[in-house]
Amino acid sequence: MSWFEVMEQHDYEELVLCQDKASGLKAIIAIHDTTLGPALGGTRMWTYASEEAAIEDALRLSRGMTYKNAVSGLNLGGGKAVIIGDPRRDKNEAMFRAFGRYIQGLNGRYVTAEDVGTSEEDMNLIYQETDYVTGISPSYGSSGNPSPATAWGVYRGMKAAAKEAFGTDLLEGKTVAVQGVGNVAMSLCKHLYEEGARLIVTDIHKDSVKQAVDRFGATAVDPGEITGVECDIYAPCALGGTINDDTLKTLKAKVVAGCANNQLLEPRHGDILHERGIVYAPDYVINAGGVINIADELNGYNSERAWSKIGEIYTSLEKIFETSRTEGIATYIAADRLAERRIELMKNTRSTFLQQGHHALSARRLRG
Repeated sequence: MSWFEVMEQHDYEELVLCQDKASGLKAIIAIHDTTLGPALGGTRMWTYASEEAAIEDALRLSRGMTYKNAVSGLNLGGGKAVIIGDPRRDKNEAMFRAFGRYIQGLNGRYVTAEDVGTSEEDMNLIYQETDYVTGISPSYGSSGNPSPATAWGVYRGMKAAAKEAFGTDLLEGKTVAVQGVGNVAMSLCKHLYEEGARLIVTDIHKDSVKQAVDRFGATAVDPGEITGVECDIYAPCALGGTINDDTLKTLKAKVVAGCANNQLLEPRHGDILHERGIVYAPDYVINAGGVINIADELNGYNSERAWSKIGEIYTSLEKIFETSRTEGIATYIAADRLAERRIELMKNTRSTFLQQGHHALSARRLRG
């Protein structure tokens, strides 16, 4: 299948290949949909197995950003970029500045931000070449590291999911199994600990696990055990696809709510959760706090306004859970429909305005 055929499947708008021999830059920018506004999505740096795998990841992630931005009520479309390389060894100033020039060349169709393998410092380098970047240092008037905002949104979303499952959003006394304790999850654990939740944690990095144990009194387990522990809430916060055929055999939680992307290995696993009565908070809804925060920078960053908007993740999930109940559909389907309706409404509105403009132009020509 050609790349044009792949793009036609989900109606991607643009795929850009970027290279700079001197700095070693090899990057892909994928723009999925700009119906709601410029495409916003982070830049990921990763050691991909192949160039094809990198392109596939950029396309998949950019489509996810379209849905995330739409369901979050943002006037932004979906895009994503990936840089091929080891973020621990291959980074250099020239690479990110060259990448910034490619972004500038898109003239505002794509706005980037921090993602897996990139940092606030990397965004600062991109900023030297383009204004179309968010998540830069606060000294530039930006919001900085988006991890705390993402964690706050996940915490609020987890409370909404708990209310759906248990009839109350109080997390005191609830046991939460956290898979992966990186920057976002560590902040999430802090919120949960302060409310009185019991924590079970795992991570491939032992120092992160030790920090969670020392700071929050968490119980540590091996990575392969986390999905089968006795708990009320399972919080996937690292790799995607941890809801799959194998883990569903042992999953004991009544709620799945975490900050990882692509938590369902396949869509049908969301259907299985629904059939079993397990409340699933769709990943791109609950983990949207970071993108909501950086999107506010486009209006001149105001932290109070941004964090108030992040708090609305709670009500967005309430609507999704209600739709799931009343229509008898899985929550991931309810979330997709909410996003798709908003995009379609805007497409129809724009179409109407374009038709009116065409009729007005034709009338002027007739009068001429």
